[in-house]
Amino acid sequence: MNTPPLGRYRWTIVALLFFATTINYLDRQVIGLLKPTLEKEFSWTETDFSRIVQAFTLSYALGLLIFGRVIDKIGTKLGYIISVVVWSVAAMAHALAGGLLGFAVARSVLGLGESGNFPAAIRAVTEWFPKKERAFATGIFNSGANIGAVVTPVMVPWILGAYGWEEAFIATGAIGFIWLFFWWRYYEVPARHPRLTPEENAYIHSDVDEAAVAGQPSIGWGKLFGIRQTWAFVVGKFMTDPIWWFFLFWLPSYFSTTFNLDLKKPSLPLVVIYTATTIGSIGGGYLSGYFINRGWTPVRARRTAMFLFALAVLPIVLAQFATGMWQVVGLISLAAAAHQAWSANIYTTASDFFPKQAISSVIGIGGMAGSIGGFLFPFLIGYLLDTYKAAGDLNGGYNLLFTLCGCAYLIAWGLMYWLTRTGKPVVLPTNQPTTVA
Repeated sequence: MNTPPLGRYRWTIVALLFFATTINYLDRQVIGLLKPTLEKEFSWTETDFSRIVQAFTLSYALGLLIFGRVIDKIGTKLGYIISVVVWSVAAMAHALAGGLLGFAVARSVLGLGESGNFPAAIRAVTEWFPKKERAFATGIFNSGANIGAVVTPVMVPWILGAYGWEEAFIATGAIGFIWLFFWWRYYEVPARHPRLTPEENAYIHSDVDEAAVAGQPSIGWGKLFGIRQTWAFVVGKFMTDPIWWFFLFWLPSYFSTTFNLDLKKPSLPLVVIYTATTIGSIGGGYLSGYFINRGWTPVRARRTAMFLFALAVLPIVLAQFATGMWQVVGLISLAAAAHQAWSANIYTTASDFFPKQAISSVIGIGGMAGSIGGFLFPFLIGYLLDTYKAAGDLNGGYNLLFTLCGCAYLIAWGLMYWLTRTGKPVVLPTNQPTTVA
């Protein structure tokens, strides 16, 4: 008897999520490439720029909390549409900013809109994939962040040199509206999707524990904050998300000031770094899936993979002893790739511990915590860089920051392990209050 073909439409969904995340990071990173130009035009200090970053991260944090809950209520499709429309309009509005306040307002609205990307994307993965494939699927769409970061150092300098910084914001912001057409046409939940085969639908819902909680009501925030698995995700995001924001917003300036990199031309070192993160994201998702396929539990697989990635970030502390630019590029590439591998797995820990009806809310809460960390870290970044710059040793500030980056992941891993040491998922008994196994 021939087995019917399983079907692969779920990977089309991943492609949509990948391109949305690429556009998300393209719009987010533009200002980092334009930082030297904008600093000269508006006479910004490092502290001024850190305030603009903080305006984005604070709004992003609040938006994550809101969008996580909204998406659990209105669904993935409509939630994503609202998110992309808001952030695309805000990205283009940067061209109208006339100073520090204008950029802070534009960044705030951008942060609010972009905050919907990951709660919607993680929920889509949870809807469309069984647990053993979720980290790999997350790694693939999350690599869009890295592709966006690779495209930006090539695309933005060209637009800047040919047309100006205003046009760079307008051109990149407009791309989101193209994506919306494809999302509206091709996305729907599996239960209502006409292109999904019965075999693939059965495979998607093959997790027995997931089926057991199907149809249960959503979980209130109050109950989620009382569950230690929520706090494990919160701690992990709070301690490691700011590192990625630092890589995203300050690396272009670091290479410009330390190695005289001309940001009006395509930046090969940045392209190399963000290309490495793509490998890290996909490889990180694959590794934990490989462990699961060998018979490991999802929790054990995720913990082991994340520990290895935390170790891989440590060598960045050696950047202060490097004697050439490409040595630094190698160390930062390894750390940035390890972060994205970590990220692909930390997102999936939420779906390991929580049922589908709570995923977006948990992602929103954890994402808010990561953004709060991203809001607070620039206070330290701006202070250190301005202080060391005044002393004639700007690199000393960056070296100290690289040391902090190297240690953050192992500390986060230890705290997450302690909070989830039983390895048991959240269980929702029928018609009973939320409990934890």
